[in-house]
Amino acid sequence: MKKITIFTFCLLIIIGAFSNISSANDKKVGIFYDERFLLHDTGPNHPENPERLIPVIRDLKNNDQITSNTVWPNFEVATAEELSLAHSKEYIELVDRQVSQLNNNRALLSTGDTPISKDSNLVAKLAVGAGLEAVDQIMAGNLSSAFALVRPPGHHASSSIGMGFCVYNNVAVVARYLQKEYGLERILIVDFDVHHGNGTQDIFYEDNSVFYFSVHQHPLFPGTGRPNEIGKGLGKGYTLNVELPKESGNNEVVKAFNLKLRPAMNKFRPEFVLVSAGFDAHLGDPLGQLNYTDEGYGVVAEILQDISQKYADGRTLYMLEGGYNADNVSQSVQKILNVLISTNIDN
Repeated sequence: MKKITIFTFCLLIIIGAFSNISSANDKKVGIFYDERFLLHDTGPNHPENPERLIPVIRDLKNNDQITSNTVWPNFEVATAEELSLAHSKEYIELVDRQVSQLNNNRALLSTGDTPISKDSNLVAKLAVGAGLEAVDQIMAGNLSSAFALVRPPGHHASSSIGMGFCVYNNVAVVARYLQKEYGLERILIVDFDVHHGNGTQDIFYEDNSVFYFSVHQHPLFPGTGRPNEIGKGLGKGYTLNVELPKESGNNEVVKAFNLKLRPAMNKFRPEFVLVSAGFDAHLGDPLGQLNYTDEGYGVVAEILQDISQKYADGRTLYMLEGGYNADNVSQSVQKILNVLISTNIDN
């Protein structure tokens, strides 16, 4: 009886060990999307419209490789308390008030060039909520990484100003949430949208716990993101901007990541990687004049996964920013998801 018990005990240990390995390898990549994102009505002919997302979601759901290795979790709207991690109380109340005054009309948010309609407040809070749920599930070990396909975008929104199609700064709230809820001390935000994320930079400009890296076209809206903008006070040296002239392509963006971001991260050693994933730097986008391709975004994703695996246990969240050619967005998102999935399988 004693021998059987010892044998059984040893067998259980072996089974448990294999079970742990299996469960680690079975972790999926999360895709965060909600059909309510389509309710944000920006008006006819506006580039940031629901149609830019519909083909992307359709293509993902028709891709067997992606669907078999991903999950699509549910999530809720961010609360006012969560939004206040990166936004002023006065600004949150301004958005609530101005959107609530609309019926079936559209207007511009009074702080800038951001269209709003009757559902915009709900949708903007839902976009932030997608990011919060994603990092909760990554930090809990339920997901290896995630991509939040949200709208409206967020990286132009500062703590008290919405502009550039952005209401709330999705990645900024998520970064502050990671600090508050999980005590992370070093968070990397990477922004490869064709436009500089002036709002994100502004929120963290004097902060040495969040490193902001942006590679973007110059000159272009909003005119910020010059190389001499490196942070202030405690945050000096924790903002890194790389400008690219129009017509720059894959070689230039990959060079920026390899020669600028990699060395900086060898010193910073991030515990989580957040990505403001704009695809308006893709060749043929109506708002940008850069020439990245799907393959270029794939190489960038590989570099980011290498950094994330090295320092952050692979914890990475992409959140959609710009990108106004749906086919370009779709193909690029699939390239990135394939990188996330293959990294997960290899490990």
